[in-house]
Amino acid sequence: MMYARSLSDWATVAFALFLFVAVAQVQAQEPPRGKGGNGCDWYCWIEERIARLERFMFANGDIPPLINETSFTGPGVAESEPIVTSNSNYYSTTFGTPGLPYVSTFAPTKPSTPTSSSNEVDQPFTSSPASYATPSPTLPQPSSTLLTLVPSHEPLAQSSNSTHAGYRAVAYYGNWDIYNRNYQPQQIPASKLTHLLYSFANVNSNGTVFLTDTYADTDKHYSTDSWSEAGNNVYGSIKQLQLLKASNRNLKVLLSIGGWTYTNTNRAMDTPMSSTRGIQRFAASCVQLIRDYGFDGVDIDWEYPTTTEQGSAFLGLLQEIRRQMDDYANTLVYGDEFGHEMKPSFLLSIAAPAGETNYRNMPLREISRVTDFVNLMTYDYAGSWGNVTGHASNLYASAEKPLSTPYNTASVLAAYYAAGVPPAKLNLGMPLYGRSFTNTQGLGLPYRGIGIGSWEAGVYDVKDLPLAGAQEFYDAEAGATYSYHNGSGMLVSYDSVPMALRKADYIAQQRLGGAMWWEISGDRTDEGSIVSNVVEKLGGLSGANMESSANWLLYPDSQFDNIRNGISGGQAQRVGRV
Repeated sequence: MMYARSLSDWATVAFALFLFVAVAQVQAQEPPRGKGGNGCDWYCWIEERIARLERFMFANGDIPPLINETSFTGPGVAESEPIVTSNSNYYSTTFGTPGLPYVSTFAPTKPSTPTSSSNEVDQPFTSSPASYATPSPTLPQPSSTLLTLVPSHEPLAQSSNSTHAGYRAVAYYGNWDIYNRNYQPQQIPASKLTHLLYSFANVNSNGTVFLTDTYADTDKHYSTDSWSEAGNNVYGSIKQLQLLKASNRNLKVLLSIGGWTYTNTNRAMDTPMSSTRGIQRFAASCVQLIRDYGFDGVDIDWEYPTTTEQGSAFLGLLQEIRRQMDDYANTLVYGDEFGHEMKPSFLLSIAAPAGETNYRNMPLREISRVTDFVNLMTYDYAGSWGNVTGHASNLYASAEKPLSTPYNTASVLAAYYAAGVPPAKLNLGMPLYGRSFTNTQGLGLPYRGIGIGSWEAGVYDVKDLPLAGAQEFYDAEAGATYSYHNGSGMLVSYDSVPMALRKADYIAQQRLGGAMWWEISGDRTDEGSIVSNVVEKLGGLSGANMESSANWLLYPDSQFDNIRNGISGGQAQRVGRV
């Protein structure tokens, strides 16, 4: 076991540390130094070495094998590579990230189709709402020891003793939500999320990324916004998202670029991705949008690269965005009240396909190395484009009703694993809507019509489900839920709360990075909230199992006065450019 340590082991480590420190101090023949040499005095040097030992031992389950004499020569002396390495371009504070996530000990397993008897399939749910938030005994239990984990772009080892920096809770939010849906930024459950992906920006043919709705994005005045405020200021959803960041420091807001309409229907990515200049301009405009509007990074939703050449261009784009974001982050070095240096952690993610015809064009392993996380679109497996009804977001294939499961999440994950993508980089996509079919006799059978939907034909928000008179069913073999109305013959495939909680268990079993939802306006706000129940099941944002890392509030180069001057309350002293 990771924490099974004898007293003699710990005593040996403590004595060795004391001995090395004492010898080095005697050799130095001088009192502890202040900030000089490598910028660390004896106190912080000892503190760093202790933290380094603790991180390694608790993360790897053994005494560090890489301790050597250069690791203990004292401050101001050149060192070998740290035992726990970090990317020097990967921001954070001088000695680690501001968050203190726990380490989970849940071992990864490959997905497999569960065995089930026919009488387990399609049984109606009897769960009561009161049972929704009950913690699962199979979920990883919190460690009693806090670790400061330094992010790395290198893939995590897929072994039982690999560390897990905490689950992510990621949701997309559309700039169109403020209109017919009347879902304003203030309604976002920011305290439940680790990341919010603001959707969608677009890209023109020369590679310049731009916001798509001036009124929603930057101009709309809310009740707390002044019409007479001096200066060049930004309002709209972007200002409100900055305020959410200030009051929820674990919430990182990324700008999502692309989406189905812009990149699939309109193929907006094709031209700029065909040239080096287009890729460079795309990346530069991403950095400009971060600088001006106060985002914590960008998410790229290209649906989809249609050739391996486009897949390679996609990788090149992500690498260029990463390079330019890191370069800009290195110009934002600040000192806090304790004299520590800090700089931002700009994030990069993608929305990734579940269909083999799409992901086979992408160099998945290399993409996972340059991104912070990958949002798997493990939904829309069935819908109005098919000839029969089916599950839209099932975990497994159905042997009894194979036509109802043209795709399944287990096979998608297996393909990503085989391609070399670490499970911890993957967020499991969960829909906050259902796909409907009318005039049908059941799963895997023909239908006529798709229903009016909540906002578009054939699509219902989960907050509107189940429809009046319909009964929910659980397909145990497929790992999916749906509702069926006997009178109208309407079938709707969606995640009920109990199904979402089963997916939370699945995230833990697979040791995935977390959950992703499309999109947040579709969720309920009461005890039936999918997001709230899943986050609670995974450990809660205040619990041991959720990712904890601070957002960034300082954007001194913004063209907007209120962003530049700290609309969200960010205050610190800029140290200089490096």
